[in-house]
Amino acid sequence: MVATTNVTELIIAGLFQDPEVQRACFVLFLPVYLATVLGNGLIVVTVSVSKSLRSPMYFFLSSLSMVEICYSSTVVPKFITDLLARIKTISLKGCLAQIFFFHFFGVAEILLLVVMAYDRYVAICKPLHYMNIMSQYLCHMLVAGSWLGGFFHSIIQVLIAIQLPFCGPNVIDHYFCDLQPLFKLACTDTFVEGVIVLANSGLIALFSFLILMSSYIIILVNLRKQSAEGRRKALSTCASHITVVVLFFGPAIFLYMRPSSTFTVDKLVAVFYTVITPMLNPIIYTLRNADVINAMKKLWGKKFLGVG
Repeated sequence: MVATTNVTELIIAGLFQDPEVQRACFVLFLPVYLATVLGNGLIVVTVSVSKSLRSPMYFFLSSLSMVEICYSSTVVPKFITDLLARIKTISLKGCLAQIFFFHFFGVAEILLLVVMAYDRYVAICKPLHYMNIMSQYLCHMLVAGSWLGGFFHSIIQVLIAIQLPFCGPNVIDHYFCDLQPLFKLACTDTFVEGVIVLANSGLIALFSFLILMSSYIIILVNLRKQSAEGRRKALSTCASHITVVVLFFGPAIFLYMRPSSTFTVDKLVAVFYTVITPMLNPIIYTLRNADVINAMKKLWGKKFLGVG
């Protein structure tokens, strides 16, 4: 139950105030969101039906693309429609729901990226035992664990926010609902809640990032034992994953591991990891992976061009 409050509706300040700039952003971000859904959806469908993409790596890639669609869809559709609205509003319950799903899918993605790094570690450092270690059962358990981790993380976040009283200002200084902007509207001191959020969000991102970087250092050391062709193929796969990791973790750590502010730069950084990064991930993975490109050509060529 939401704490005693006089506020049932929040006004979202948005990214920019100038109507012309907002319309320009609408024209820019609508195609980006559509490309995110179509690009990631294409990977999900291709991996699901292609017999040549049955290894654990592609199962995790498909799972990541599904999370990307869900993660982007918690924020971007409303953000885009708000760009055309004179007054941007959201109910308090709707705001809490957006916070829950945003953190749910965000942490699920973080944990999936850690799982994908483990998969690459096993493939490169223990190639002879790869299929035995990365069994179908383990792969499904790792993906389920990522979703479960995101769920428990989000439950904690919402339980923190739902107990706060909101009786004063109702303008949230952001273009979507997140905890730090919401805390500024609470009619009580939120220092303790802020510390808990920092530990729950920032430290998850930071420690996961350190684990990922450590795993890739181990992988790079082990690559010295590989043949030149083996090194080239492994580095190509790892480079894609590292690029995605940096694009996702860099902005997140920047925002969550420092005191909150009202600078527009914070909103612009948030735009990067809520709008831009989910679109880039399928591009990064497919452009550097000949197997995925060939599977897409074969599958979609058959469907739309009638070729074999």
